[in-house]
Amino acid sequence: MKILFIASECAPLAKVGGLADVIAALPKALKKERTDVSIVIPFYTKIEATDDFQKCADLTTEFNGQQETFELWETQNFGVPLFLIKKDKFFGGDIYLEKDASSGGSEKEISRFLFLSVAGLKVAEYLDAQILHCHDWQTAIIPYLNKIRRGVFKTMLTIHNLGYQGIYGHEIVNRLIDTDFAETVNCLATGILNSDLITTVSPSYAQEILTEKDGASLEKILAQRKNDLVGILNGIDVEEFNPESDPFLPKNYSPKNLIGKTENKKRLQEYCFKNTKPQTPVLSIISRLAAQKGLDLLKEIFDELMRENLQIILLGQGAKEYEDFFAFCAKKFPDKFFTKFLFDEKLAHQIYAASDIFLMPSQYEPCGLGQQIAMRYGALIVASAVGGIKDTVQNHESGDIGTGFLFKNYSAAEFLKSIKKALAAFSDKQTWSKLQQNAMAKDFSWDNSAKKYLEQYRLLLKA
Repeated sequence: MKILFIASECAPLAKVGGLADVIAALPKALKKERTDVSIVIPFYTKIEATDDFQKCADLTTEFNGQQETFELWETQNFGVPLFLIKKDKFFGGDIYLEKDASSGGSEKEISRFLFLSVAGLKVAEYLDAQILHCHDWQTAIIPYLNKIRRGVFKTMLTIHNLGYQGIYGHEIVNRLIDTDFAETVNCLATGILNSDLITTVSPSYAQEILTEKDGASLEKILAQRKNDLVGILNGIDVEEFNPESDPFLPKNYSPKNLIGKTENKKRLQEYCFKNTKPQTPVLSIISRLAAQKGLDLLKEIFDELMRENLQIILLGQGAKEYEDFFAFCAKKFPDKFFTKFLFDEKLAHQIYAASDIFLMPSQYEPCGLGQQIAMRYGALIVASAVGGIKDTVQNHESGDIGTGFLFKNYSAAEFLKSIKKALAAFSDKQTWSKLQQNAMAKDFSWDNSAKKYLEQYRLLLKA
């Protein structure tokens, strides 16, 4: 079988969030299973070409009533062929026009991702692909286009975040890709209705999105396709995220010897706070700054947290209201709170390695990679019991069982209560050490999930 992933981002060349990590790591795991898999993404002007980038073709597609020629480039990404669609007219600047990666509704934005979709179909023809694996709203229109154009491809759509749907006026969409929609176009809903198979990124999230509470107004459409909806847990690249060999860490360490973790903590405390306090727990957040991530809960309890013996490090970027608030807090509490509003891969690894506690108070969380990475580096999780968090974090209630502290009711009071439970556990070094061992023993590799995807691909080809 020949599988082509079509997506808006892929680590490390073009990354905003967890989607990029999945698009890099899952094909790598599929390759280990001797699967013929390739990836195609836009060649954003911010991507810097290296010597191993090779132009392989000029291809043409119809778009906005005219023929548009684009260049197809190829490189390797962890041993997987990565193709890039070069058309500066559509792919100039950053990956997304909205800082939080949501769809903003502009013609410039929909032009970008509709062009990716029609050009992606041309690339699929060029590569003689059999299965098109599309991701989120940015490429969710592809199954529809494949169907109305009587395409030969089997299609799979993976929903990484149901909250971002890509909603645009039908007049713009019809003009750009020569369709005949009669009303507003919801790209994600269109993909759900027309894809041969739909997956999402954890078993729990697959159930949650069928409910009114978590269905983001698409629960009725999803109910129509529930027999074709499968939840497969995302993994992480355990070679990249490995505290024993991570090149970004000042000191490597293993579950058997956590002295190196203490050294990483001291180094990061010195960098962020100009002091070293090994007995002070370091809490961290690495996240897009969006309402979904539960940052309103953190804002609500922030002053009370600052009265505790702790330090907090926040890395991420997103909505201005959160950046403004946390920038103010960093000035107000320079010895206890540090923030950086960008995505810094090296610093992210160092934060994971230095953290005692990782915070994820999400309103909803389709899968979540942060908690998996944090546990691999020996941090325990304080998080809401939703989606993929429920599938990956075992709640600690007593003794030495568990890998985190979960709260079921989404409220600031419950979040604070869970943080205080974690702080109390941190003071018991024997129990804390055992909980760290539990966390680091978890297997979050892509191996099992890749096998489950392979099973679904085979079913597609049989259908």
